[in-house]
Amino acid sequence: MEALTSRARALTIVLLVIAGVLAGGAALAGISDNPPGILMLYAGAFALVLGFVHPWRTSRQFRYLLYASVLGFAVFAVVHNVFEVVAGRMGGPGFVVAVLQGIQVAAFLIAVVICPPALFIGAVGAVVMAIRTRHHPARPDAVA
Repeated sequence: MEALTSRARALTIVLLVIAGVLAGGAALAGISDNPPGILMLYAGAFALVLGFVHPWRTSRQFRYLLYASVLGFAVFAVVHNVFEVVAGRMGGPGFVVAVLQGIQVAAFLIAVVICPPALFIGAVGAVVMAIRTRHHPARPDAVA
């Protein structure tokens, strides 16, 4: 992997700061049945994903992101449900139940907040990069 240029590194930092500010704004506004908070949360997730993938220049990299986000959604949804059931069956307060509930919440947030923007960015990026890097056949009337 080639090193990031100073411009790309600066853009990465800006996107990650924007993601943090939007996530903080969403936390302050609240995301429970609050469209502005939910919109800020998803915008922050988009900025977070873009912060890591904006230097990519091949369709294959974005396709891998697409596949990973689909797989990640399924895996983290299952992890969320499994840990919810296990924590519910253990019952009562306790350190282990608190850890299981923490894992459950983290898996839910990854599946619902991070995977959909990653899927969208992967799909759009794969199409755009495929179009940009497509080899055009030489025109028969072109002069060399």
